[in-house]
Amino acid sequence: MSTREWNDWRWQNRHRFTSLSALARVLELTDDERQALQAHRGSLPVGITPYYASLLDPRNAMQPLRRTVVPTLAEFKRMPGEADDPLGEDGHSPVPGLVHRYPDRVLFLVSNFCTTYCRYCTRSRMVGSSDADRAVTRSQWEQSIAYIAAHPEVRDVLISGGDPLSLSDERLEWLLTRLRHIPHVEFLRIGTKVPVVMPQRITPALTRMLKRFHPLWMSIHFLHPDEITPEVVEACERLADAGIPLGSQTVLLKDVNDNVPVMKQLVHNLLKIRVKPYYLYQCDPITGSGHFRTPVQTGLDIIRGLRGHTTGYAVPAYVIDAPGGGGKIPLLPDYVAGRDGDDLLLVNFEGRQFRYPDPLGKPEYSDAAPTKPKTSDAAGAAPASQGRTGGRMPCA
Repeated sequence: MSTREWNDWRWQNRHRFTSLSALARVLELTDDERQALQAHRGSLPVGITPYYASLLDPRNAMQPLRRTVVPTLAEFKRMPGEADDPLGEDGHSPVPGLVHRYPDRVLFLVSNFCTTYCRYCTRSRMVGSSDADRAVTRSQWEQSIAYIAAHPEVRDVLISGGDPLSLSDERLEWLLTRLRHIPHVEFLRIGTKVPVVMPQRITPALTRMLKRFHPLWMSIHFLHPDEITPEVVEACERLADAGIPLGSQTVLLKDVNDNVPVMKQLVHNLLKIRVKPYYLYQCDPITGSGHFRTPVQTGLDIIRGLRGHTTGYAVPAYVIDAPGGGGKIPLLPDYVAGRDGDDLLLVNFEGRQFRYPDPLGKPEYSDAAPTKPKTSDAAGAAPASQGRTGGRMPCA
């Protein structure tokens, strides 16, 4: 293998690790991993690019990155509340490959292929499937484009899959051209993990093509600070230099990124490469994902540990994508402590309580000089209560 081959995304794609025997050449597999690889059938196969495999610890099965891409027997355990399609995407699909859940936007699933398969994938029921019913065809693309064109309320199209950047430049250009020709489609988004698992794909030719379709946004799936390598930095800077706003969508995962120090390092490093931390997702209750899910309180504690302790640009929105198709529901620590007459009681990042004048009735105006806002003494401030959601504080 030459340096030229390593830096060729097509070479990376062709040489993905997709079997037990291939992975055993680069990782010291545990018995648990071996048995899981042998038992796997159906969708969500193993697939890891050589580049991403080079980031894995060959001897430590508990390394965060390794846990997210190498299967274990825990995947075969179904916990209460889990489902193959917990978000109800199939039930909100007016035509194959298109999800229309929100009034003004659609999710366009253009492929069922990913270069690297995350073991907690929301669409594990379909990605990598050899089932002909799950294959995405040009005919399905045409049906989806026709649906979008016939619904003028759709102003925003999120292109996802699978991974759209696994498509060739030519196919992706054809798709973007067709969508851009629909007058009421105001902007396009691409959801992808390719810049993280195969940064070689972000070529000058790709970025030159993408910038022709502005306004075009990109949501990139980052999980852990160890993913931000020099190659990934170069890929994201190339996208940002092409004028593409970048956001990170991170899934909260047990023993991967479920603490404040790791998450703070991740969001700080993302901002340095011009990627805005956008969403922190509670792990969806996908069948076989119980070993990845944390209590919701863990996510709230992480947001509390970020809000006020670092720039507001670094704080993502913590959301649960509601089972059954309810959409994304934001969660916040309890910054609203209650009311006292016409005052709203607020708790800041230090646990101190403040009063904000917020009369519920018609405001009464006075010529009197304004008084100094009241705050509680720091020593006697009531700590923010735990376990509730609601309210919000202004950005730092």
